[in-house]
Amino acid sequence: MPHVRYIDKTSAYYKAEGYAKPYQWAHFEDVPFTPLKKPLSESRLALISTSEITVRTWEDQRLPQEKGEAGNVYSVPTDTPVEDLYSPSHSFDTHATTLADVNNFFPVTRLQEMAAAGRIGSLAPTAYGLYNAYSQRKTSESDAPEVLRRCREEGVDVALMTPV
Repeated sequence: MPHVRYIDKTSAYYKAEGYAKPYQWAHFEDVPFTPLKKPLSESRLALISTSEITVRTWEDQRLPQEKGEAGNVYSVPTDTPVEDLYSPSHSFDTHATTLADVNNFFPVTRLQEMAAAGRIGSLAPTAYGLYNAYSQRKTSESDAPEVLRRCREEGVDVALMTPV
């Protein structure tokens, strides 16, 4: 499958839709970086995704936002069997990729294997989902601080973010 240039595709889409102003991608001149305080093999890792991942076996399979619950951040237990996970998202290029293999966009099985092999210390018991709100302000002021708060509660040392 060829490389998909999402920035170019999104820009072309907005232009074709007749928007007067091109799509404005989030951009930061200074990106904060914090070195690891301990080796990755001793660190707890959290998985964070914008895949709108959900669990097939939940009695009410709607995502929290669809149920009218407040907030843009939700949780999924990382011990959920991968065959019970799926994404109902329509926010991706359906001609260039697929969401059929959950581990392509929510690599929980690979992370469990890495923990078992000692490559990471452990996988946090909770993965965090963020809805595709497309608001740099909301992400910076609300969503990111909420994910950070939850990660700190679980003793997370490092996060892997997987966008869809």
